Amino acid sequence: MIEQHPLSAKSMKSLAVSSIALASLLTLSLSARAVDAMAPLPLQPGNSSEATPGWHFSASPYLWAAGVDGTVGQFGLPPAKLDSDFGDILGELDFAFMGMAEGRNDRFSVFSDIIYSKISMSDASPKGVLTQSIDVTSQTFTGFFGGGYSVLANGRDRLDVIAGARVWYASTELSLQGRLLDGINRTDSATWVNAVAGVRGTYFLSERVYLTGWGNVGAGQAKLDWDVAAAVGYQIKDSLSAVAGYRALGVDYSNDGFVFDVVQQGPILGLTYHF
Repeated sequence: MIEQHPLSAKSMKSLAVSSIALASLLTLSLSARAVDAMAPLPLQPGNSSEATPGWHFSASPYLWAAGVDGTVGQFGLPPAKLDSDFGDILGELDFAFMGMAEGRNDRFSVFSDIIYSKISMSDASPKGVLTQSIDVTSQTFTGFFGGGYSVLANGRDRLDVIAGARVWYASTELSLQGRLLDGINRTDSATWVNAVAGVRGTYFLSERVYLTGWGNVGAGQAKLDWDVAAAVGYQIKDSLSAVAGYRALGVDYSNDGFVFDVVQQGPILGLTYHF
């Protein structure tokens, strides 16, 4: 196994935190309409075109400024506590993508919410005996795919029951540079899927201002998987709306030494385009 010293634990922790927060951080914020696009995100209001029969679609890029706290364990190392805010994660981010999409036909809807992030960091070995430095690269993916049905609908106001599956993937690669262990690379990863169900809704306070939110919970390969959010939206025009709110997403997964028990939460901002 890789040389175990304070740096390994630190790298592990940073990596996990980044992974989670980032994944989570981007996964949730930019969800103006994203909220409606995700099973658990109904932040987007209906537009006037939805009065016509057939399918109507929307797409939403979004930003989620989430912090992360929890416990993460990889590479057979003891689980490490995580506690990182958005600023800590942003400084080590290489790439991130977050977007949601939805199709709606009368009371029925299908939707997805995808979050991907890649983070990297490098730390010098405290002792410098077996290796000079350790490079850490972390990738995280979270995808929600599901459908919904409006049990209550009154104009643009609606309350949906939703169900679907949330897919998680987390991977960490450690690369040792210099000294006796130069060139050694190790990767630890896990993929798991959970079934979730819940509700989401939108309520207009005026012609353009509305409240939206969602909540869902489930389990599967993870002991627990949940997501809740609340936001205020503004319909700029029929085809475009903006949303600002707060979201929290948590998962508790553990299998064969791989531990991913974290909660990501923070403000979200997003735009939704209807077509």
